Amino acid sequence: MVVATGFFDGVHTGHRLVIQQLVEAAAVRGDESMVVTFWPHPRNVLQKEARSLRLLTTLAEKKAMLRALGVDKVEVLQFTKDFSTLTTEDYLRMLMNEYGASAVLVGYDNRMGCDASDADDVARTAESLGLEVIRTDMVSSERGYAVSSTKIRERLEAGDVSDAAAMLGYAYGLHGVVIAGNRLGRTIGFPTANMQLYEPLKLVPGNGVYFVKVRTLDRNLYGMCNIGCRPTVGPGNARTIETNIFGFDEDIYGLDIEVTFVSKIRDEVKFGSFEELRQQLEKDRDACLTILELSSRA
Repeated sequence: MVVATGFFDGVHTGHRLVIQQLVEAAAVRGDESMVVTFWPHPRNVLQKEARSLRLLTTLAEKKAMLRALGVDKVEVLQFTKDFSTLTTEDYLRMLMNEYGASAVLVGYDNRMGCDASDADDVARTAESLGLEVIRTDMVSSERGYAVSSTKIRERLEAGDVSDAAAMLGYAYGLHGVVIAGNRLGRTIGFPTANMQLYEPLKLVPGNGVYFVKVRTLDRNLYGMCNIGCRPTVGPGNARTIETNIFGFDEDIYGLDIEVTFVSKIRDEVKFGSFEELRQQLEKDRDACLTILELSSRA
C-alpha cells in the first residue's frame, strides 16, 4: 500500500493534489493506493469549545469523492481520545503492520501522532522505519493564501461561495429532505422548499439569498435559496434553508433535495412589509436569471 492519511474535509484542491500524487505513486510501483481517514473530526473530540465544528463534507460524501479520484481503498478509523495519544512512530507502525504500508505521503502541514511538531518530524520518523516518504507541496488560492478546510469554512460562513468553490474545486452544496414550513412564501407568489439536512454537522453558508442549482425528483433545476431567520416575519425565528425553485410547483414534501450554491445575490434584510419583501424577491429572481443567461452564453 501507498498511504495518505488525514481528515480530508472537503476534499479540496490541496487534498486533490495529494490524492493525485498518491494514485500516481501507487501506479508506478504496481501497488494499491489507500487513504486512511478519521471520524469524527479530531477537534470535535479533543476541544470542548469546538464540538460543534461544522464540516464541509459528510463521511459518505468524503468517501465517494476519494474513490472518484481513483483511490483503491478508503479506511475510516474512529478518532477517540485514546487514539489521539498514539505517537508518530506508533501510528506509522500501525499503517505498516495493519495495512501493509510501504510508502506514505506527507503534506506540507501533515502531522501524524501526538509528538510530531511538523511534517519534517513525520518524514524523519517514517524514513527511520523504512517507509518511503513522498512529500507534497502547498496549494495556494487565487487570492494568495494557502488552501485549507479552515479557510474554506471561513469563506462559506462569510457567504463567499465563489471563492470557496475555487478552493474546493467544485461548487459547495447541501443535501437533505424537504419538510413543511409556514407556507408564507406561497401567499406572496414564491413557494419554497424547506430543507432539513441529513447531516446536522454539515456547514451552512452565511445568511443571505443565493442563486442555486437544485436537484430533486431526478431533475436538474435552478432557484434562489434564502438562508436565515426571516426577520420580516418577526423576531426569534429559527434559522432555515428555503429554496424557491424556478418554474416548479410540485409537492415534494418528504423527498430528497440537493442545493448547490452558484453565487450570492444579497445579504438577509428585514423589510417593512410583506409587499416590500415580494418586490425584492422579484428583483432577486431577475438577478438569478441574468446570471443564468450570462453563464449559458459563455
